[in-house]
Formats: sequence, C-alpha cells, structure tokens
Amino acid sequence: MPQSEYRARQVGAKTNEVVNYHKDDSLPGKPLYILIPGGLVALASLGVIILIAYMTWFEGRLAQNVGLVLIGILFPFYVGGVFLFSYGYELYNIPCAIRLTAIIVFLTVASVVIVAVLAALLTGGGEGLFGGSSSKSSKSSSRSSSSSSSHARSISSSSSSSSNSSGGSGLGNVIFLGGSGGTRTVTREVVKEKTVEVPVAPRSIDCPFCHRSYVPAEQNYACPACGAATPKELIDESQAPKPKNP
Repeated sequence: MPQSEYRARQVGAKTNEVVNYHKDDSLPGKPLYILIPGGLVALASLGVIILIAYMTWFEGRLAQNVGLVLIGILFPFYVGGVFLFSYGYELYNIPCAIRLTAIIVFLTVASVVIVAVLAALLTGGGEGLFGGSSSKSSKSSSRSSSSSSSHARSISSSSSSSSNSSGGSGLGNVIFLGGSGGTRTVTREVVKEKTVEVPVAPRSIDCPFCHRSYVPAEQNYACPACGAATPKELIDESQAPKPKNP
C-alpha cells in the first residue's frame, strides 16, 4: 500500500493526492468511495447531536435524560463516520486514520462545550454577569418609591391636621366644634358596605352520547365513561348559576 506524501493539515495537496489515487486504476482501492459517505454520515450525526443538545439544554423541549440517551446513541455513528473519512483521507493507513479521528472528535467535543458554555452565560447566566446594574437600579427605584410614599403620607397627615384645626378637634367618630356660644358635640357614624362574591359551584350534566352524569370541570371536560368531549353548550350550562325556585 503506497504511503501518503503529505500531512493531514496540508488540505489542498492531500485532497489532490487522494483524488489522483482514486483515478489511478493501477492502485488498489478507491478512497473516495469511503471518504465521501463517511464524511456525510459524520456531518449528519453531528448536526442531529447539536439539534438534540439545543432542544434539551436551551429550549427545554426534551428531558435531560432523554437527550443524553439520544446523544449517546448518535455519538458512535459520528465517530464511525469520522473514521471512514479519515481512513480514505489517509489512503488506508489505519494508524494515521485513528490518530486523525481522535483529533477531529476531540476538537469537535471541545468546540461544542465552549459554544454551549458561552451561550449559557449569554442567555441564562446574563443576570449573573450584568445583574449589578439592574440590582442597583431596582434598589434606587425602591428607595425613590418609599420616599415618595412617605412624602405622600406626610402631605395627607398635614392636610388632615389642618382641616381638624379649622373646624375643631376630632377624636375618632366624635368631633368637638368650638364656637363663641359654647361647645357642641357631634357624633358621626361611618358605615362601610362589603360585598362578598360567592363562587358558583359547577353543576353536573348528562353526556349526550352515553347519558352518564358528571361534572365537566372535574373530568377535564370529557365524559369518564365514553371519553367524548363535553359540548360547549353543556359546559356553559354546568357553569351557569342554578335558577332560583319561585
């Protein structure tokens, strides 16, 4: 088996060497037949792995254990595709192909980890990095709101005291009015009305399909017997208040 004259990092010269080797019928093997499919398998597996990681740790659409299982299943396909690519790229030199596979896989994993950490810092951890100014602004706003409320209370107390001094002195509901002719006591009663809303309990209805009686709100708006969805008019009927008996 002929040895390659170029290193793996010499991409242009190495690629031309692989193409010329593939076109030469006097040499054994056709490296492009395993290089191209291996590269496609590796790229497809890596794309799906990145998508699963994004859906698991950024969107939260997949559970973490499910995401890890799917990534564990796809990772051997990615490594196998990289090895096939490296095996054709190194012209069937197994030690060089294994070394190139290890380098590519290590760089890929390191790049994915770095990108994931930076993305997490910029999205979820942004409050930890830039939370100082926001906390300061919140503190200043709370201070300003407390000062304004205290100022409003002081104005209210001063106005009430001025009104009491102009008409007399008030104690609770009893007001003493002073005049030239003497002192008169006026008692004032304050009546406050309080309205209490009583929630309407949902009523039971009969299923139009199997005639089973049930409360739609307690059964997730579906018949527990036949599983049919509750019609909208029956939902409104169950939520309407009971008619009062004459």
